[in-house]
Amino acid sequence: MDRKTKNILFIMFDQLRFDYLSCAGHKTLETPHMDRLARKGVRFDRAYVQSTICGASRMSFYTGRYVHSHGAAWNNFPLKVGEQTLGDHLRPLGMDAWLIGKTHMSVDVAGFERLGITRGSKIGARIEECGFDVFIRDDGLWAEGPDGFYDERRSPYNEYLKAKGYHSENPWADYANAGITDAGEIASGWLMKHADKPANILEQDSETPWLTARTIDFIEAQDPDKPWLAHVSFIKPHWPYIVPAPYHQMYGHNQIQPVNRAPSERENAHPVYEQYMNNMIGKAFHRDDVRDVVIPAYMGLIKQCDDQMGRLFEYLEQSGRMDDTMIVLTSDHGDYLGDHWMGEKELFHDPSVRIPLIIYDPSPEADTSRGTVCDALVESIDLAATFIEVAGGAVPDHIVEGHSLLPFLHGETPNEWRDFAVSEYDFSATSMSVNLGLKPRDARLFMVVDARWKFMHSEGGFRPMLFDLENDPGELIDLGDSGAHGEILDQMYERLGRWARRMSQRTTKSEADIERMRQSSNDKGILLGVFDGSEVDERLWSKYRGSVAQRFTPKGED
Repeated sequence: MDRKTKNILFIMFDQLRFDYLSCAGHKTLETPHMDRLARKGVRFDRAYVQSTICGASRMSFYTGRYVHSHGAAWNNFPLKVGEQTLGDHLRPLGMDAWLIGKTHMSVDVAGFERLGITRGSKIGARIEECGFDVFIRDDGLWAEGPDGFYDERRSPYNEYLKAKGYHSENPWADYANAGITDAGEIASGWLMKHADKPANILEQDSETPWLTARTIDFIEAQDPDKPWLAHVSFIKPHWPYIVPAPYHQMYGHNQIQPVNRAPSERENAHPVYEQYMNNMIGKAFHRDDVRDVVIPAYMGLIKQCDDQMGRLFEYLEQSGRMDDTMIVLTSDHGDYLGDHWMGEKELFHDPSVRIPLIIYDPSPEADTSRGTVCDALVESIDLAATFIEVAGGAVPDHIVEGHSLLPFLHGETPNEWRDFAVSEYDFSATSMSVNLGLKPRDARLFMVVDARWKFMHSEGGFRPMLFDLENDPGELIDLGDSGAHGEILDQMYERLGRWARRMSQRTTKSEADIERMRQSSNDKGILLGVFDGSEVDERLWSKYRGSVAQRFTPKGED
């Protein structure tokens, strides 16, 4: 088979830290299959998401646009009808776009009703699913509380488990994400004290192997002559932190990397940062006993993910698809795991905002870059631009705000590349914004990062944060109010202002369209600034001369 990219396997893990791969420097967690992909491709070491929350981040991946542009700023904020996504860009180029797994997409119901779009129609279904055709969608969080389910959709994974003999209304919660106590009771993975127990499920029936099997099913079903992009979106290693045997006991507390935090971070802390340090999950991860039980489970989940990548890559090699399929491996954000006194994600330290990104391009043009590490500042929106170019299209840069990574993959250095990256976080729907007394419009954060400095601006009248990544790579010393870095802060604010002034909403006319408009005929009878006609070519007002055919005004009044 010719080595030429025809298909794209766009693999996303949920909440996978950039530094929890052995090829990225983790000292005890071994990820040989992801490492092997890195040796066959390029590992981008400084890749950043456009937002540190699942929904907003994913909408930027799928649109190629900043959150500032697409507006779906937090989980369950709908992506508005009319935003173009990967499927909209790729289908005209002859490439289908399919979903296998999670999107975290919320539907713009009001937009559907306003425009009269039928939700069950072909176009309606695509709009509901971020522009993808759905092979299988499962967002993977089938939590249930007193007020009902977190996600009201049908769970294909739950139906699979029921068919396999797991007897429960919600086997995702009762088996896949729960162990068994000594008394024979359900040990829910929602309680982190159970993270050291094996999930009460056969390993091959757990979520990650299940979705890998569906991915292979998808590839098997495809017409070999029809190019496709498949977005394979795993729920793990996202919480609940529990994993089936044998992965539950592969790592112990003595294999956890040292926590990255300092007592000084809690002194004179930025008010927003302080809120997140002291919320429930932040306080939980202050405790070493929590980290000692949770992080080995997180590592086990990643190890299982890596093993499933080995299974998938072996299938691709045996089927010949490795020779014509670009493989992208990334994450929607990271996980603090106690670093900086925090749990979860959401703020802009590297464990949260920086992501793994490995791209394998099978084409001969990529041979010179195989096994390299690129330290260019990359944003998640760059993938949409890359995919469009791989499919043979020109990137519509009046819509897609990222830049193609193909030059880096082909061993080239682009003539121009960004000198800073941006991320955003809207926390208006959280209790932290309420605690700070913020109006929803003021509960917004912005990050600007360059080769040396990382800056955070907070609306609501708070001071900025600033880290010197050269002298403080652990981001432990906040220089935002040091008084000695005024020039750096001014530069960062200038960059933030320049970014905010970019052309982002003129999406119906490209630069080329406007250039053509400039060169088009102006001989359409519009005469502005003309007094007696002598100022312009006589033919321009020829339609306005001649004898009057009918008179409706008295003589002497014209």
